[in-house]
Amino acid sequence: MNEPNLKNFRENFWKQLNNSKLIRYLLIFAFGWAIIQVLSYFKTVIVIFIFAAIVAFLLNYPVQWISRFLPRSISVLLVFLLSLLILAGLIATIGFAILSQAEQLLNQAPQFLEFIISLLERIQETLNNWNFQVDFEAIEAQVREQATAGIGVGLATLHGLVSNLIDLILIAVVAFFMLLDGKRVWNFVLKAFPDRIRHELTEAIQYNFLGFFWGRLLLSIFFGVSVYIVFIIIDLPYALLLAAIAGVFDLIPGIGATIGISLVSIIVLPQGIWLSLQVLVGCILLQQVEENLLMPRIMQGSINMNPVFMFFALLVGARVAGLVGVFLSIPLAGVLISLFDLKEMQGK
Repeated sequence: MNEPNLKNFRENFWKQLNNSKLIRYLLIFAFGWAIIQVLSYFKTVIVIFIFAAIVAFLLNYPVQWISRFLPRSISVLLVFLLSLLILAGLIATIGFAILSQAEQLLNQAPQFLEFIISLLERIQETLNNWNFQVDFEAIEAQVREQATAGIGVGLATLHGLVSNLIDLILIAVVAFFMLLDGKRVWNFVLKAFPDRIRHELTEAIQYNFLGFFWGRLLLSIFFGVSVYIVFIIIDLPYALLLAAIAGVFDLIPGIGATIGISLVSIIVLPQGIWLSLQVLVGCILLQQVEENLLMPRIMQGSINMNPVFMFFALLVGARVAGLVGVFLSIPLAGVLISLFDLKEMQGK
């Protein structure tokens, strides 16, 4: 680039990056940093209230329908009690079945470890026969360590599900009162923001945050149920547990379904390579149906975000709040993009 062109480029660059735009991006960065710090410090409290708000939002649909015939307080009580009965029934049937299969699968972890080690040994022997001198002993040691750590994490997760009952009870209680007085509470929260952005903030949260979770929940239920049907057809052991794993990971946008499918295929691998391939192909086909047929309709009007910024938000959320941050990062980023009208960060 010659000197005149370079000079013109610099002048045009600084003209485009005027003071107002620079201040705007600096404010957005500072606001995002402040949100990250608040989320990190008050993570448990914020998670409880966010999930309570999501539950209240989902239950508000039947409450509004019943409110046409009964007072809202009675409608809330009926819907809440019915939801608790349904949840208790699901836990007593599907929940305990999943936990039972999880314990059985963890008990078979040593056999899975031996299968992986023997597979590595066969690969090493094959490569040595082809005059490729490879030593997998270090890899085998890493596999043993990671498998042992994985078993510990699995057991800790099972115990954690039981120990977090207090948080679940708090979420249920807060969701109940949000259904009763949610509108007044939200109006109180809006007083902290300028009048000119209150309406935009409400719409941004409704479309990006609540709409996102409603859409992801429907897609995850479809994927989990359809995968379970496929697993039953191919007579897969631990079908309910593996379908639940695939469905939960499908809640994570972008890479969640891929991670879930890969994890399930690896878990099934000791049962046979052919069975693992059947699982892999079946899950991929269902994933394509979900992403190409259902997602454009269900998620329409929800989050509109460039994939690059989506993955960036996922990584930041994982760094700040772990798995919970992964679930919350995308809708929070969507709210910021909509609120500040960041067209550069929106998808096409």
